[in-house]
Amino acid sequence: MSVQRSELTFDEVAAKYPDFPRLPLLKIDIQRRGVLYSDAALELFDPAVHQGGGTHIFGNRDGKITGRPEGMWLRDGTSLVVTTAPIEQNPYIIDAIDGKLYVADQGKPIEEVFYWEKPDYYDKKTSGGIAMQNVISARPQRLSLSPYRYCWFWSDEGGGGCKFCDIVSNLKQAKNEVAMPTKLDLTDIRETLNEALKERGRYTAICVTGGSDIRGETPFDSEADYYIEALRAVGESFSAPKIPIQLICTAMKKDQLQRIYDNTPVSSVTMDIETLDEEQFNRVCPGKAKWIGYKEMKRRLFDAVEVFGENRVNTGTVGGVELAEPTRFRSEDEALERYLSEADDLAAHGVSAIHCVWNPNQGSAFAGRRNGSLEYYVRLAQGLQEIRRRHNLLIDFDDYRRCGNHPDTDLARVF
Repeated sequence: MSVQRSELTFDEVAAKYPDFPRLPLLKIDIQRRGVLYSDAALELFDPAVHQGGGTHIFGNRDGKITGRPEGMWLRDGTSLVVTTAPIEQNPYIIDAIDGKLYVADQGKPIEEVFYWEKPDYYDKKTSGGIAMQNVISARPQRLSLSPYRYCWFWSDEGGGGCKFCDIVSNLKQAKNEVAMPTKLDLTDIRETLNEALKERGRYTAICVTGGSDIRGETPFDSEADYYIEALRAVGESFSAPKIPIQLICTAMKKDQLQRIYDNTPVSSVTMDIETLDEEQFNRVCPGKAKWIGYKEMKRRLFDAVEVFGENRVNTGTVGGVELAEPTRFRSEDEALERYLSEADDLAAHGVSAIHCVWNPNQGSAFAGRRNGSLEYYVRLAQGLQEIRRRHNLLIDFDDYRRCGNHPDTDLARVF
């Protein structure tokens, strides 16, 4: 089924939703359309000063991962995590005017932006010869560690992965272009983290994530084991028993989560359900449907609240992937109603649903498909923030300071 569409322009959406902050609105539209760097903008990019791409676990809409900036700042201090897109997909242009960097559209500068500064440790290597930026990557206020990047949902027995995801194709490309390792050595993790922490006061949290691993005596035992090893290695750099670490992992059983919580310094967990409708989940995420199932996934999220506590559990969704055609939804209104109803049910059990803007990356099965309208994402962000407010849920472990890639959690600072 095709979705009936009638899209408003940026100015029309801004006029229709006057209480929605302008910079988060622009950020959503930039993430929705992607960006293209002009030659003048790239001339301002200094690899000795600015942080370049290539370390992220996912790819881009144009299939390129290196030779460009990793991200930018907006003038409100929030970070802008972007995907690069080819010109035929109508991206915003990152351009340079009089030595300053701007987001531009239709030849008109709209908003000044700033490249991320490169962390001090990025040019260093571990004693094993691994580039430290390939061990732990960074956002302006967060360190990101992926101890194991391969996803077994894409293996022969995995069931078919998730159709929006390019994690495996991106890993193959990153291995060839920047010598990205599939699995990290614990010594490399310790050495890189200690070097990163020498920049005192820069980072407020650590995010640990990677690919799903179905192996083990029971499914995902192997994944739980390597997360425990990696998290304990991270904990060696701190004296406190629990520190601001967000683990983004597969929806594991309660005993596996309890084992992770009891034996590591992790303080919050995210288990991504990806889309909030069982029929769409089965279609979009056949790997997760085979090994876990939608209803079981929700039950495991509820169990996670018992293990990690209130305000310490959320689930990520790929906002707009429910509109990927063919879809059972006839309109964005219908999809949004179903999505927010399920998010409300999760919140009633103590689980926050968050979203990122879906980008149909080139290495995914959904490459080239169309994501939602700007108005859809505005209503989605408002709806999720309102649900959290109504259920008194906090999202400080995954907000604009720690992540910066979720339009709904960006609103936690203003609503």
